[in-house]
Amino acid sequence: MTMQEDHKDCFVLEGKMALPNQNFAGRLGSRFLIAIRDRKKIMGLKCNPCGKTFVPPREYCEKCWTKIADNWVELGTEGELVNFTVVRYGDRHLPKKPPYILGQIRLDGADTPLVHIVEGIDPRDVESGIRVKAVFAEKTTNTIMDIDHFEPV
Repeated sequence: MTMQEDHKDCFVLEGKMALPNQNFAGRLGSRFLIAIRDRKKIMGLKCNPCGKTFVPPREYCEKCWTKIADNWVELGTEGELVNFTVVRYGDRHLPKKPPYILGQIRLDGADTPLVHIVEGIDPRDVESGIRVKAVFAEKTTNTIMDIDHFEPV
């Protein structure tokens, strides 16, 4: 049975509908974003038994399942670009016009990478291993975009 036959007795009106929504960052995500917004600090959570520090924060260590939700540590605002991709397509939901670099940045003091935009280098010249630093937004957005981007040191 085709879609046409399935709706032969139905009146169908084609259209688009906006579905506004909100997402809650949660207790840990909120504290992480507030530190960026209000103090220009990037915070992570450390697992004392494993010694591993996570950013973005998470409630439990992924290695030993220890609850780490209260073990906040301040991380550096510089780090290493460990991997990247060049975004070459446009979409109204993306934060920048293409092309731009989306990188995995392992901040000083962290064991896991943070994904963010990298600017200040031509996409043709970017390579893993370069040192980058956070550039904080002048105007707050109350999102991860309070770090406007990372740029080469």
